[in-house]
Amino acid sequence: MTPPKTMSGVYLTHHGGPEALEWCEDIPVPAPGPGQVLVRVMAAGVNNTDINTRVGWYSTEVTAATDSVDQDVDAGGWGGALQFPRIQGGDLCGVVEAVGQGTTFHPGQRVTCPINLPRPRPGHPTGFIALGSEIDGAFAQYCLVEAADLYDVTASPLSDVEIAAIPCAFGTAENLLTRAGVTSGQKVLVTGASGGVGLAAVQLAALRGATVWGVTSPAKAEAVKSQGAVDTFDRDAALPADMFDVVVDVVGGTAWPGLILALKPGGQYAVSGAIAGPIVRADLRDIYLRDITIHGCTHQAIEVFGRLVEMINAGRIKPLISKTYPLKDIAAAQADFQSKAFPGKLVLIP
Repeated sequence: MTPPKTMSGVYLTHHGGPEALEWCEDIPVPAPGPGQVLVRVMAAGVNNTDINTRVGWYSTEVTAATDSVDQDVDAGGWGGALQFPRIQGGDLCGVVEAVGQGTTFHPGQRVTCPINLPRPRPGHPTGFIALGSEIDGAFAQYCLVEAADLYDVTASPLSDVEIAAIPCAFGTAENLLTRAGVTSGQKVLVTGASGGVGLAAVQLAALRGATVWGVTSPAKAEAVKSQGAVDTFDRDAALPADMFDVVVDVVGGTAWPGLILALKPGGQYAVSGAIAGPIVRADLRDIYLRDITIHGCTHQAIEVFGRLVEMINAGRIKPLISKTYPLKDIAAAQADFQSKAFPGKLVLIP
């Protein structure tokens, strides 16, 4: 079947509020060139990174939490300035529609890909671009992807919606756990534990044999425990000192010093988000006198997502889905996401 010439989707037209998102019904459908695959999008997850990019939070000019950005920025994407209009959407589950020369994929295969696409270059071996940031993503009926970035998930027992909830959240979580070296028998604390990345980190750490605690609101404590946590701490609670081997953090903000002190001497702190604010106050003595290792985690080695795909196809992981929306209702979906009313993932359907 020949793909249509135009498609529906959402353009990000500038950095800003929901008004920056424009629904369009005449977006040209890209044609796959050599080594490329045109994917018909079946579902696309909602993530912090999409909202962060929309509001320009990645700009060094911004120092507040994600939901407090109210300034104009020029270079607010992961890699600096974005090209507008941009189709966002880093969470993809779709079906191969058409292929370019030199690919091994064929129409009908179900596929997904990481949000962080490795692009090493001289002097920067951990270089990457982001789906939905430097290149167009999944917030449209079709998405053009390099074949080398795609993974076949046809065999997975998970639904399209469930797979679309995995790449960003579970990819980020698996990367955090990998970088921190989480192993069986360790005690792990996960902040933002009721969100997409947090719940994924709880589930994946428990699968590794770790004993997991989460930081969340009392209303979401049971959802966090359902994913493998033995207990939770309230967001405003004082944390026990010297208790954890690993802290996985996506929150940052004013609670940060307590996270460092909650680690045992020699502990591992891994961070991949700062929704409560990127600027933190640190006492360096609490870090170097206690031999704390800090891991900043964005680049994902290829084997990290490869392990995740093996778990997807074996049905060993299962994301918590709270709600789905038509893609046209993206503003409402992002508002619900920012309200933090729902645990787990929200997913858009083109």
